[in-house]
Amino acid sequence: MNGHFAAIGNGPTAKQYDHGIQVIDEDKSFNTNLNDYLTETHVAESGFNYHLISVFGSQSTGKSTLLNHLFGTQFSVMSETERRQTTKGIWLSKNKRDSANGSPMADNILVMDVEGTDGRERGEDQDFERKSALFALATSEVLIVNIWEHQVGLYQGANMGLLKTVFEVNLQLFLKDRQSQTRSLLFFVIRDFVGNTPLENLRTTLITDLSKIWSSISKPQGLEDSKIEDYFDFAFSALPHKIYQPEKFLAEVDRLGARFTTGHRSTKDQEFVGGVFLPEYHRRIPADGLSVYAGGVWDQIVNNKDLDLPTQQELLAQFRCDEIAREVLVGFDTVIAPLEEQQVEAIRLGKPAAVLADLGAQGAGAREKCIKAFETQASRYHKGVYTMKRGELESKIDTRLKALYQAQLTAAHKAGVAAFSEAVSGAVKAGQKAGGSYEFAEIVAKQKAKTLQIFKTEAKSLSIPGVAWSNFKPQYKLFEKELDEVSARLRKEEMRRLAIRVERWVKSRLGDAIGLEFNKLGSGRGGSVSPEGGEKPATEKDLWDRVWNAFISIVKEAETRFAERAKSFEASPEEVEVGLWRLRRKSWVALREKIEEEVMESNILMKLRENFEDKFRYDEDGVPRIWRPTDDIEGIYTKARESTLGLVPLLSRFRLSETYAPPDLPAFIGVQPAGVEPEDEEDLLPIGGIDEEEGKSLEEETTVLSESKRQDLVVRFKKMADGVYVEAKRSAIGGITQVPLYFYVILLILGWNEILMVLRNPFLILLILVMGGGTYIAYSLNLLGPMMQMSNAAFNQAVDIGKDRLRDFLVNNETARQALAVPARQMGADISLDRLDSRGKKAQDISDDDDI
Repeated sequence: MNGHFAAIGNGPTAKQYDHGIQVIDEDKSFNTNLNDYLTETHVAESGFNYHLISVFGSQSTGKSTLLNHLFGTQFSVMSETERRQTTKGIWLSKNKRDSANGSPMADNILVMDVEGTDGRERGEDQDFERKSALFALATSEVLIVNIWEHQVGLYQGANMGLLKTVFEVNLQLFLKDRQSQTRSLLFFVIRDFVGNTPLENLRTTLITDLSKIWSSISKPQGLEDSKIEDYFDFAFSALPHKIYQPEKFLAEVDRLGARFTTGHRSTKDQEFVGGVFLPEYHRRIPADGLSVYAGGVWDQIVNNKDLDLPTQQELLAQFRCDEIAREVLVGFDTVIAPLEEQQVEAIRLGKPAAVLADLGAQGAGAREKCIKAFETQASRYHKGVYTMKRGELESKIDTRLKALYQAQLTAAHKAGVAAFSEAVSGAVKAGQKAGGSYEFAEIVAKQKAKTLQIFKTEAKSLSIPGVAWSNFKPQYKLFEKELDEVSARLRKEEMRRLAIRVERWVKSRLGDAIGLEFNKLGSGRGGSVSPEGGEKPATEKDLWDRVWNAFISIVKEAETRFAERAKSFEASPEEVEVGLWRLRRKSWVALREKIEEEVMESNILMKLRENFEDKFRYDEDGVPRIWRPTDDIEGIYTKARESTLGLVPLLSRFRLSETYAPPDLPAFIGVQPAGVEPEDEEDLLPIGGIDEEEGKSLEEETTVLSESKRQDLVVRFKKMADGVYVEAKRSAIGGITQVPLYFYVILLILGWNEILMVLRNPFLILLILVMGGGTYIAYSLNLLGPMMQMSNAAFNQAVDIGKDRLRDFLVNNETARQALAVPARQMGADISLDRLDSRGKKAQDISDDDDI
């Protein structure tokens, strides 16, 4: 039987595959070569574009004959001279009358010829009948029930018992998964139809019998009220007698064959439109997985296991989807693995990860190609499993891409921050070289927009449509936030540089202004005005007021400069407030340093001397004094010294004349702003009265000269003043010598003759007049003292020159040495008069080291 088919256990040939294949033999063995047959007949590559039909009915009712005429198959048929079983097991063949051969039938129809029921060969063994019926139901879209007209209304003849079993099993299946279980079409083909009973009546009889069977079967909980129409559709066709009406039989078979095309259900009355192959009948098993699916179903049936068709579909789908996923991932690895290796190599070498060119396009392309290939091959399987496996595949792909993309964005992030910082710093330096005409805020805004656009472009290139994790908005926000932080840091550094420039300007201005005020102390005119009898000049009494006012003016101008420049940085009010607070503190420290410089011992002593000499040597009108013996030098000296000494207490403490108290430093500097950070205070020196933790009061902060320094300064000044006084006293005494009056009387008596002689000699009179006039002029100009000093100096110099000439004579003249009994020079001795002391003895040798 069916010897021309590829039976189980044979090594099938292509010729045998031409006719069909035995799927299950009479011993219930499944043929594992089924997929080879489907491949050979090009059905395996058709995906879902195939249809499976099964036929069952009583033995020897012409099932195989019907299939052969209907689909052009070559199933073995019963010999008309014998009544014996011809079909054993289940056989399958592809439709030979498809559209390629000019038939209106659908493509790739697979026809299963199932062993007949109620055969004498198996007797009362109905196990195979039931299992084959279940197998046909589980795998087929359409079940052709082949019965004779006279069997309609019979219980066994119409296979009602077998159908009852099928119905019960189907209830179990629907109970397992009502949502995914497909419907089936029971196509009743009534053979040897005479026509006395209309086909509609036969249809009514069969549906009535089936409804009775359905109502009598045991239904699971929840399905008690279900109807047979909820699970099955019915179709009917009648064929005339093959022997008595052969031409009509063939014509009706052709008409019947035209119904095996794809169709759909009418939305109006739910009737068939087109052919009998409705979408809901298809088991949604791809053709290349049909062999695995059918084998699993038969294994469940033959081993008396619970028939769970959805599970079988899922198992097949899982197996195939995993297999397909492994295949498509190979191509994905080919593209992605080298990119991953580049990043890993950079990390291994400790280098910053470079931004890979076209990573987004390569990654998205590889992902799309991989998913598309998986979808093409795996979407034909169980939808739930396919969806799950696709999700798993996407998860695997996305995990690797996400790590790759995150590393790419991290590299772009770091490179962008570094480039931004360098660009801003470079633009600032260029602006400074150009003369300082640059706007920091504009530079930051321009470079930030440029850097953000570069990062945004890179992030967009990595975006994958429909993939949530590839929306890198958080990374973009984080990048923008870090750029803001870098901008704030750069702005803070720029403000620090601005503050340093302003501080230098303040120090320069303070150096000039404060130095000018202290230099005024040297102009202490009006020395005759004593502290007890009058007020001090304005240059002295309001010194600290003028210093403070100059300081306030300079600082206010500096604050205006700083605030205006800070606006161009787009600095926040808090940052400006901190900068001004630091500027005021730094300015006060600069003022203290300048004051300390001015009151250094050498500087302040020089200014006190200038002040004293200004008061002592000049009168109220600023005219230099020429000291005479009649002048009250001591009184003037005392007043000038006391007036100058009065400056020491004034200079000792920084006090304003109006309040006689230190300036209000806490109010000037202000309260520490809330935005001050620890690094803002690192370079600030403590200020007494403000930084209380330093333990220094405002009084101590404004103390310029300590008590010990004051006393030392007073002592040094008095010594210096005494020297000026002595010099003035000597000048007055040296200007004229007091001669007693009696001396002039004696001189007149004793020199009367000489006077007469002179008076008689015109030349002597003229000489006396010249000498007298010169002496008077010298006296009037107070030049007698200097002239006497010059005379003494000239005399002393003449004496020294004479001594040198005499010494040279004695050294070089042998006769002179013998006359004075000076011994001759000894050998090697270097003794000369200039090396003898006042007693004529040899003076101590002076070493060369002493001369150096």
